[in-house]
Parts: sequence; structure tokens; C-alpha cells
Amino acid sequence: MRVIIAAAGTAGHINPGLAIANKIKEEEKDSKIIFIGTTRGLENDLVPRAGYELKTIDAYGLSKKISIENIKKMYKTLKGYGEAKKIIKEFKPDIVIGTGGYICGATISAAHRLKIPTLLHESNAFPGVAVKVMAKKADEILLGFEEAKERIPNARKIVVTGTPTKVNSNRLSDEQKYNLKQEMKLKQDLPVILFFGGSQGAQSINNAILGIIENKLNEKYQIVWAVGPGNYDEVKEKLKIKNIYIDNIENTKILPYIYNMQEVMEMSDLVVCRSGAMTITEIATIGKPAIFIPYPFATENHQEYNAKVLEKVGAAKIILDKELNFTKLNNMINNIVKDTETLKTMGESAKRVARADVEENIYKEICRIVSKHETRNNLPPE
Repeated sequence: MRVIIAAAGTAGHINPGLAIANKIKEEEKDSKIIFIGTTRGLENDLVPRAGYELKTIDAYGLSKKISIENIKKMYKTLKGYGEAKKIIKEFKPDIVIGTGGYICGATISAAHRLKIPTLLHESNAFPGVAVKVMAKKADEILLGFEEAKERIPNARKIVVTGTPTKVNSNRLSDEQKYNLKQEMKLKQDLPVILFFGGSQGAQSINNAILGIIENKLNEKYQIVWAVGPGNYDEVKEKLKIKNIYIDNIENTKILPYIYNMQEVMEMSDLVVCRSGAMTITEIATIGKPAIFIPYPFATENHQEYNAKVLEKVGAAKIILDKELNFTKLNNMINNIVKDTETLKTMGESAKRVARADVEENIYKEICRIVSKHETRNNLPPE
């Protein structure tokens, strides 16, 4: 199978594309797969690192305002459409798949014009602009969440598959959790709260946690906090000014980044974080209660819609970014962790959102679309 995957911008767009590519390779080792992205996003790091070729084109999100800058972006995006068309003609794919970002508009449009089968995957509960615009042209749209279906009324076909993720539902044994706590110098008898704000951290969440630490409010729970590599030194200095030393804080472990996220999440009793689609998927897969602080500037406010997916089933609480402060956050944490039955019930509710065999189901849909197209092309003329 020859496949082009269009994915650009954030890891939330690119990682599902990589997971799909890896699944195709696993099933069909002779497959040829390339990615189309821009020169600006994380795809320039993540795609080559995963062993796939990346071709780049110009593509931008367009605002409704009339401005010189917007006209320039429109021109470059039109140019990008031509670039995508050229790549598709040269590569001759069996299918073109889009997993998010403005890149999907130009690439899916070009494939549709060239009569190549197309597939879109939308991870968020509130679909992005590119997916909604391309809904009529794509042969099929795959969704991460059931809630997104009603927001794409003009799609030709929709299948809810879930979002592929590196995290799985394997459980750490009690002994493994004990050893991990020992390794991280955490107490065995206090609940562990895992804080993170995405790969680069989140300033508002970081400020709230600083307030909790500076006021010594976490007497009834322990903090494991991934501040983000770019924020670690700043946090260290802010604490030092208050005569608090980052490596010697009661009930607290502060790290620039957590590389073994699944293990740490499994060890933790509660997660406090943003609510990107990938994060929601991972928390549901592992089955952890959560407090979400949605990123307020996400396109179409999609992070709040993502968070509501778990809130609706009783697996999570939401604090809006504008309402976040250390007192409110600390009170909510204490109210949840004081009751082990509440933690257990919330975690089990989170699992209800998770979907099994995600990559397998996506692969089946890809094969079905490619096979249908080949059958149609092999029919004798009337």
C-alpha cells in the first residue's frame, strides 16, 4: 500500500498520524508511506525521528479579517495546494490520510481533485476547521469521540474509532508502584497527584502549583510535577527566592519532563492537566480521575469540549483557566482524594470512554476504502 499522511503543527495532530503509519507498516511491511507537513511545526522533528520521509508545503489558517497578512497567507495556501498536487501525482498513493492541522485542507483537496481516496481522522470532541470544511470531500471521517459526530453533519461517512496512542491499558502491579514511589522518593501512604501542562508546561497551572507549595498546602497529598523543560530553571529560581529548594520540598517531586509518563500516571491517584485530545485518550485508557484546566486559546475552544467528555461520565472535574487559583485547585484536590471510593469510581468511569483496538479498526477502514476504490476502477465500462 502507498500512503500519504498529512499532519502538521502539534503532537496531537502528528502522533495519531505516526501511529496509523506504524500500524500499516506492521500489517504490510512493503508499504511506502510519506508525510506532508509544513516547515514550521513539530512534524519536522517527530516525523523524521520516527523514520518517515517528510515533504513540506505552504499552508496557513485563515482568519475572517481582511488584511495584507491574511491575503499573503491565502496566496501561500493556494500555492501549497499546487505543491500538494505535485507530490501526490509523483508519489501515486492508494490513499491520502489527514490527521489534523491546516495542512489537511490543501492536501485532501488536491487528492480529491485527483480522484485519490481520502480519509480524515479527528481527535477532538469539537472538530477543527479543516475537518469541517473537508467533510464533503473526504471519503470517510474517523472520530476520536462520539461527541464530535453531531458537529460534522455534512460528512459522507463517519466512523467512531477512538484516537491511537502509545499508552496501553497494561497495569503496574502493586509491587511495581511501590518500587516507583521508592525510586522517586515518595511516601507510600499519601495520595500522589500528577501535574503536567503538555510537553512545554502551562504557565497558569505552574503558578497555581507554586502557590500550593509556597503555602505548604499539600499536607494530605504528594505532588509529582512536570513543569516543562523550558520552565524548570524559572520555577527553581522562584522557589529559591522564597527559601524553598527544588530538590528538598516536603511531599513534592519536581521534574523538567516525565519520560515514563504511563508508569507515573498509573502510579498516581489523580491527574491535573490540560485537556488535549491525546491527553484525554491516555487518561481514559489508563483509567484515572482527573482535574482538567482547558487551554483557553485552543481553536474553537476544543479543549473544554474534550474535558466535558470525561466530566459527563463522572470521571473528571473542570476548572476554567480564568478561574484557576491555588486555593481553588487545592480545595478541589482535597475533596477528591479524601475518599478512596471516589477516586476508584472516577477512574472506572474514565475507562468507559476508552475504545479498544483503535489502530486495528482504523487499519480496517483504510483497507476497505482502498479496496472499494480498486474495485470501482476495475469495473468494465458500461
